[in-house]
Amino acid sequence: MKKARATFRVRYGETDRMGGVYYANYVAWFEMGRSTLMREAGCPYSLLEEGGCVLPVVEAYCKYRCPAHYDDRLVMETWLTKLTKRDITFSYRILRDGKVLAEGYTRHIPVSPEGKRIPVPPRLFPLLEPYLDVSGV
Repeated sequence: MKKARATFRVRYGETDRMGGVYYANYVAWFEMGRSTLMREAGCPYSLLEEGGCVLPVVEAYCKYRCPAHYDDRLVMETWLTKLTKRDITFSYRILRDGKVLAEGYTRHIPVSPEGKRIPVPPRLFPLLEPYLDVSGV
């Protein structure tokens, strides 16, 4: 199974008064990981949307293990834990020097630009399957 990886630094504006990263930013970073995976797989979101498919988040979860701080160099790992005709689940891990700071997932359903539920476009399966964790862990 492949994992998409993105490296980035925590910006000052992403921290709170206590010096740690504000909790909602982790979920925003998940979007960065998702976009990286889709781009790496050969189907950036812009191309998906041009083809008439939008993937709204219908469920999000994040477990915070250790805070990140200003100027930390972080690594975002992203892979899939579910890929069906009805939905896609992306999983994420945010690390600093190999230590897991946060992990979570987002579940998405495909809809048309008008908001009507549609199946996952068949052309996505061969592009995304290399990122699918089939181990069940």
